[in-house]
Amino acid sequence: MSHSRITPLPALCALLIATGAGAVERPYGPDPTLPEPQRGLLPDMTVPEPAEWGDQLPTVPEGYTISAIGTDLKVPRQTLVLPNGDILVAEGSGGNAAKLKPKDVIAGYIKDQGNTSVESGDRLTLLRPNNDGTYQQSIFAENLNAPYGLALIDDGLYVASQDALVRFDYEEGQTEASGAPEEVTALPAEINHHWTKAMTASADGQYLYVGIGSNSNITERGMEAEIDRAEVWEIDVETGAHRPYATGLRNPTALAIQPGTDQLWAVVNERDELGPDLVPDYLTTVQEGGFYGWPYSYWGQHIDPRVRPQNPEKVESAIAPDYSLGSHVAPLGVAFSNDAVGEAYADGVFVGEHGSWNRADPVGYKVVFIPFENGAPAGDPVDFASGFLTDEGNARGRPVGVTVAPDGAVIVADDLTNVVWRIAPDTPAVNASNDAPDDESSSEATEESDTQETEQ
Repeated sequence: MSHSRITPLPALCALLIATGAGAVERPYGPDPTLPEPQRGLLPDMTVPEPAEWGDQLPTVPEGYTISAIGTDLKVPRQTLVLPNGDILVAEGSGGNAAKLKPKDVIAGYIKDQGNTSVESGDRLTLLRPNNDGTYQQSIFAENLNAPYGLALIDDGLYVASQDALVRFDYEEGQTEASGAPEEVTALPAEINHHWTKAMTASADGQYLYVGIGSNSNITERGMEAEIDRAEVWEIDVETGAHRPYATGLRNPTALAIQPGTDQLWAVVNERDELGPDLVPDYLTTVQEGGFYGWPYSYWGQHIDPRVRPQNPEKVESAIAPDYSLGSHVAPLGVAFSNDAVGEAYADGVFVGEHGSWNRADPVGYKVVFIPFENGAPAGDPVDFASGFLTDEGNARGRPVGVTVAPDGAVIVADDLTNVVWRIAPDTPAVNASNDAPDDESSSEATEESDTQETEQ
């Protein structure tokens, strides 16, 4: 079967689409080029249609091997490596936002062309390694409500579903949940335009941080719909009490604690409809009490003129992100590396880029590595897993959550192929310890450990 790169649109809709722009000088880094906004009734829309892998695999660096360790899944989003090496996979898709006609109807139709047709799993699947490199696959828990964020703290397995943070009792080695989960606290679920609830645990295991996306692009549903949205919550594990930890992050889709520190990081999907090269999605530290601009401004104090009413005081306080990932790459996973991954990738973060729908030339659709120096991003993104886009412009897969295992394997959820990939170095790193820190975006947290892990 042949696939067209660009989904056909009715002629009337095509007339509404804004014209794309050329490449910007600096799409990445702490000081990206920000072109003038381009306005149109609809943005450029190009969604690569699904294609089969056949006998091919994603491209990974020399010295690494990729394999599919979980297959025929039901929309895998996030993964969590458990202490015994088992891997939990959160499967599902949520959201119940009504379409804002005609824009959302058209955009929704186009985006759907690039998504899986598999029904939401609403479950956790367990992958258990065999001695031959394969994995046993079984259901750990069912009947959840679009589970996404995952974290393990002592004997508690925490799952951030689209409407609640819940807890399962967990004993190392168990293959299925011993009962129904207990609700820790309700999460904002009205409308749920952005339904994903990213999560990670604090270094001491006392708190869980949960990302809650906005209910619109730039408040089209009114500010009432944005109460408790576009925030990162800090939730007390023992009591369920919560507070806004940071605000103005349009859609924080993955969270991580930097190893050896208490520093929270996030990847954020920024706003649309200002052109193909605005606004950059980003990787940033999340400062307690910080405001990151949405909806009034982007990348610090760059005012979004579409928002009414304006709020100059909030704009003045807006924090510029640490690192641009490029516009519309749609980051949905972030994971800190460790020494076991290998020297070239030992210091930095892996980011799963789900891929664009709102620009003429697709971007994203890969896993990139952002190198760090002295605890901060340094240098352009490096492709770590690519080949998800064909030369014809079709999509074989769409990366979502990423997790780094203690043994140096990078675990990638792919919600188009409905596979979990494992990318591992062919030769174990010299002096790599089995207790190397896990990825911070979904990991175990204990009072004795300073490192943890978690991930539309």
